[in-house]
Amino acid sequence: MNFRSKQALLSFFIAAALGGVVVADASAQSRGAKQSSSSKKSEKAQVLYPDATREQPTVKASAKAGKKLQKLIDVYNKDDFAQTLTLAQELLGLEEANEYDKSLAAQLAAQAAYNQEDTAAAKGYLQQVLQFGGLDNNGHYQSMLMLAQLQLADDELEPGLATLDRYLAETKSVRPEDLVIKGQALYQLERFKEAIGPLKQAIDSSPEPKDNWVQLLMAAYAEAEQNTEAVALAEKLAAKNPGDKKAQTNLATVYAQADQMDKAAAVMEKLRAAGQLTDEREYRQLYITYANMDGHEKDVISVITEGLQKGVLKPDYQTYLALAQSYYYSDQMAQAIDNWQKAAPLSKDGETYLNLARALWQEDRVPEAKQAAQKALDKGVKKPEDARKIINLK
Repeated sequence: MNFRSKQALLSFFIAAALGGVVVADASAQSRGAKQSSSSKKSEKAQVLYPDATREQPTVKASAKAGKKLQKLIDVYNKDDFAQTLTLAQELLGLEEANEYDKSLAAQLAAQAAYNQEDTAAAKGYLQQVLQFGGLDNNGHYQSMLMLAQLQLADDELEPGLATLDRYLAETKSVRPEDLVIKGQALYQLERFKEAIGPLKQAIDSSPEPKDNWVQLLMAAYAEAEQNTEAVALAEKLAAKNPGDKKAQTNLATVYAQADQMDKAAAVMEKLRAAGQLTDEREYRQLYITYANMDGHEKDVISVITEGLQKGVLKPDYQTYLALAQSYYYSDQMAQAIDNWQKAAPLSKDGETYLNLARALWQEDRVPEAKQAAQKALDKGVKKPEDARKIINLK
């Protein structure tokens, strides 16, 4: 099992921020002077980016566009996303609308488009939010964060990372959730050593780091070939979650990547004894682990036989090939030949037929060996002369 995959190990934290920007009415920001001191303290406590380098804009909702903006807000609050998009487009094209009006309209349009699963449109609207620049820091930077997340989710990794880096630089955010997104992006870009820093910082600064954060850091360590660190993390996670099969199989994987095959096999055997190996991938992981250990051919055979009997392992090319090789190296030639005969027709080339031909020749089954060698030539082999030698045997 390789930790690396095109799909992210973590779900992206698509910001709920846009849903949180809705104001009670279009002129809410213009009434700040009338708020009580306790209300102002509450508002101050809600500042999400106290260290942001950007100055808060002073522009408020315009009087000329106020009614249209209020109607847009009301429609959005009713979850009428189609109408939200229509009204937002009207407001964005309105000459009388100022940068605040247009920023808020673009932000609500982005959320409406996202809720309709139109991420391309959502990204376009979020770009407009940033270009108009009329929102307060909360709304502005939450829009920037969401844009980064949507870019990364759409495999626009370099642009997404650039947007995220801008967000982190301007907000000075050290929130664990934000750092994990950066670590995730760097991991997807296969910049594994760089991913370790933000992931470790996120985990170290969080009172209760999520297990999947730890798993991602563990994967980054493993891909960066920092096996000591990967093993330590995997052991810690497995000890914390002894009943979690995924944590245990990940531990076995990390052991295998660190060339500690005996420990990897022990972990998987414990799961097997408890009846927790329930899918093909898990049985395959265990028999491949044994196949990479000297003198464990009988264990390979045992695991595969059990998996086939339970209907968990498929009787496919890889399974038959592993059985053939294990029987061959444990001097059980009849069984080896039987499984090579099953594997060879399923092979993409003639190499398996050639191995079958060699085994048949060793057993003095020359006519069968010649037939297998011819099939090897028909399917194609790297060294056709080896097949011809068998065919030309007297």
